Amino acid sequence: MDDPLELDRQLCFALAATSREVVRLYRPSLDPLGLTHPQYLVMLALWEESPLRLREIADRLYLEPATVSPLVGRLEASGLITRRRSAADERAVDIALTEEGAALRERAIAVPGEVVGRLGVPVDHLERLRDELTSLLDAAHRAG
Repeated sequence: MDDPLELDRQLCFALAATSREVVRLYRPSLDPLGLTHPQYLVMLALWEESPLRLREIADRLYLEPATVSPLVGRLEASGLITRRRSAADERAVDIALTEEGAALRERAIAVPGEVVGRLGVPVDHLERLRDELTSLLDAAHRAG
């Protein structure tokens, strides 16, 4: 009889273990850029649109602002972003790329391909998996 509490049957375990292992594969590509994986995610959001507010970055990354704030602080200290009071709303802070942060995008272009190469899994399979995981993320977000 199948045990519903068997570790290998748990969706949460498969997702957490896979996430840790895949994120680990990013390190050789991100280290030369001076980025950790969480910092890379913040930069990805800003490479799509800059400036953004802290809450907007947190929402895009499905994280709490208190988790994103130290990441932003370290990125600012390394000269990749700036934080400035918004001209439209003095209570808000705009987070924007510096020239150096924008230029880093050109070096980061290679990261996805390098990770795919390390995985050795066909791109079309990874794209289908990403789409399925995104659908699962949306369902979990709605349920929570």
